[in-house]
Amino acid sequence: MPSAPHRIDTHHHFLPPDYVRIVGREAIGSLIVSGEAPDWRPSHSIDVMDRHGIATAVLSMSAPGVCVNDREATRALCRHCNEYAARMRSDYLGRFGLFACLPLPDVEASLREITFAFDELGADGIGLLTSYGDRYPGDPEFAPVFDELNRRGAVVYFHPTVGACNQCLKHIPAATLDFPFDTTRAVTDLLFSGTLARCQNIRFIFSHAGGTIPFLAERIARLEVRPQFKRHVPDGAINELRRLYFDTALSANAYSISGMRQLVSDDRILFGSDYPFAPESTTTASVKALASLGLDAGTLRKIERDNALSLMPGLEAAAVPSV
Repeated sequence: MPSAPHRIDTHHHFLPPDYVRIVGREAIGSLIVSGEAPDWRPSHSIDVMDRHGIATAVLSMSAPGVCVNDREATRALCRHCNEYAARMRSDYLGRFGLFACLPLPDVEASLREITFAFDELGADGIGLLTSYGDRYPGDPEFAPVFDELNRRGAVVYFHPTVGACNQCLKHIPAATLDFPFDTTRAVTDLLFSGTLARCQNIRFIFSHAGGTIPFLAERIARLEVRPQFKRHVPDGAINELRRLYFDTALSANAYSISGMRQLVSDDRILFGSDYPFAPESTTTASVKALASLGLDAGTLRKIERDNALSLMPGLEAAAVPSV
């Protein structure tokens, strides 16, 4: 008999039908390698999870996110997506967690959504995009959002998007180059705005092995020679970067895993599939690749399950029905 599902997927997306209708299939599909918005239903996620030993997947929104042209419409779409994910969690007990989205750059509404997400929905964390138009997460106007998340000791998961300075190579899908570069910009902005040093209680997760952060960490740290940067990293840039968590989505290979393990400890690497934006074949390949990297059994279990439970112990408790 196959072993019981044990993996926890911290990078798993969902596409509510109303979200797809409002944002548009072309806007969603143009960003990814396939060029098409995934044909998705909750049952598709469950089937893929069952076939790949995934006990629980933490749901999050991907790019282009919920921000539409109208402020009230953005607020309504954000709330709809969070409630949709909460219903999935109830319908499939123990199978889903939730990184609730926020209607940034609307700070006032985001603060209200944080309260609703944690106090009403019981979210496992907050899911953000790496940028919102030309604004990155270290923007001073976003400080109240991060201060509230810090007060709550929240898990904050970042997914990349197409920033205002991206898409120079317009014939290359954004997911290939722009996504990892926008992640790198977001991390660097959080670092040298002082947000990482100020918000020590937030557990930050970055997608796709942290973009190019493991490769560029030393280069980024060289900015400490300038006093205006040094004052924001009193414990050193590398020490701040080592506090981050990275996932293995689209990165379960020797090159990326080696870079991550050079920068952060094994207890800060999380399994991620990127389903359904990456097809099931990618989940299959990721599971096989992790098993073939020569990691000892304890390290592999940390990456596939234990690290996620350390961050979000409620995921395990949610699998046990209340009596």
